Order: sequence, then C-alpha cells, then structure tokens
Amino acid sequence: MRSSASLILVLSLAVSSAALADDAVAPKETIHLFNGKDLAGWTTWLKATKNEDPDHAFRVTDGVIHMQGGDHRGYLATKQAYKDYHFTCETKWGARTDGGKYVRNSGVMVHCTGADGSAGGSWVTSLEVQLAQGCEGDFIVIRGKDEAGKPIEATISSKVRIAEDKKTRWDPQGKLVKYTGRQFWWNKHQPFFEEMLDTRGKDDVASPVGQWTKVEVIARGDKVTVKINGTTVNEALEVFPASGRIALQNEGHEVYFRNVTIAPLKD
Repeated sequence: MRSSASLILVLSLAVSSAALADDAVAPKETIHLFNGKDLAGWTTWLKATKNEDPDHAFRVTDGVIHMQGGDHRGYLATKQAYKDYHFTCETKWGARTDGGKYVRNSGVMVHCTGADGSAGGSWVTSLEVQLAQGCEGDFIVIRGKDEAGKPIEATISSKVRIAEDKKTRWDPQGKLVKYTGRQFWWNKHQPFFEEMLDTRGKDDVASPVGQWTKVEVIARGDKVTVKINGTTVNEALEVFPASGRIALQNEGHEVYFRNVTIAPLKD
C-alpha cells in the first residue's frame, strides 16, 4: 500500500501534468511550422537580449532557417504547444563555429514548458534531442522553472545497456533506468568518442558537414522516439512533461533548418 505522502506526490504530479498539457494540441494534419518566408509562428530567446534579436541571430536565408552562430546562445520556439505528434526537420551545418575546438553543437528541444531562459539563462524546461557531432540523438533533460519561479521536475527513463566506457546506450532489451543527471546516449554512440570539431563516430548515421540530416521526433503519450536519417537511435520513456512547445537551439555554431513539420501519429 502506498503511503499518504507517496499518494499526494503522485496526485500532485498528475495535476501538474494536466495543467502543463492544457494548451497543447495534437495535430490533425501535417503542419508546416516554418513557411519558408519568415519566422511567423515562432518566438526567439537569447541569453543576452531575451525576446529581442537585434543582431538577427535567427533569420531566413534562401528559404531556410539560418542561425548565424558566434556569440549567441538561445532558441527559436513555436508559439503553440503540442502533444502526440511526429515532428520532422532537416538540418545542416554552416561554415562558422563558436571559435572553440569542440564539436559543432545544436539541438531540438521538445516539450518546452515554463519560463523562457529559466534554465541557465539560455534554455527552458525541455527534453533536448542532441544534434552535436557524433552525439546526434542523445537525450539531455533540461530543468527550468515555471512562470512563478517554481522548479519543474522534468525527468525521463530509458532502457539501456552499459557500454565499455561505463556509460549508458539505448537498448530496447536493456534495463529501465531513471534519469539521474547524466544524458542518455544514442544506441551506437562511439565509446570514448573525443568530441573534437568535425570528428565523426565510426557508426554515425548523421550526414557529414555540409549535407542535410533528417531528424524525426515521435512523441506518443509519455514516450519519445528519435530517428536520424531514418534510423531509430534512441527512445525515452516516462517523459515528464509530456507536451509543450518545440524549439531549435542556437549554441554558437552556424546551422540551417528546413522542412520543419509536425504531423499526426500513425496507428
């Protein structure tokens, strides 16, 4: 039998989940989130300037979303929150980096909830699908706060195996493990991979620099599945929050996005 304290916690999480999902919609048809002309339907957030973008860190160039990189940190987020969907985009690296020696970095954040910038000034409560080189499809839980300043206890679980580097890899036949602060790596993330600029893991399915990579995120209830170039690479279970806005990260590396859509789930 559950203790009264445990029951209160479960009920509290259930109420919180319902509240977070109030404005989320499940798409009934394929929606083009980016119209190829401007950033209508999106909001911008930058650590330095918040909802203002005086340097045009986010822009439309030749019909694609263009994040110019450099000193900017933040994200472009849909105004609408979503649940139970199949999200797709294509992404490609540009020439500019953040000036460092480490891999080019970006990501797709799903189930974005709460106050903009409430996670480290740059991010929002969400589940990040990592797009950094060699790490495409890794999961990172980002925890921020709600509009009242209360922490949102975002969390996930995943079925994993332990690789030779003693870190987890997604394995549908593996042990269910709850998130404890370390990211869950995609199934063939190379052991001991050194994240140096423009290096690749031996089993990477993402495209090389200069070529487009297709990214798919399938959110079904509290499960999130990720495909990179058509290959299923990771899956999160017991995801909370299980709905929210969708955001594209600007982490200082020039990156492009196109064919950004959301569609209903298939049975």
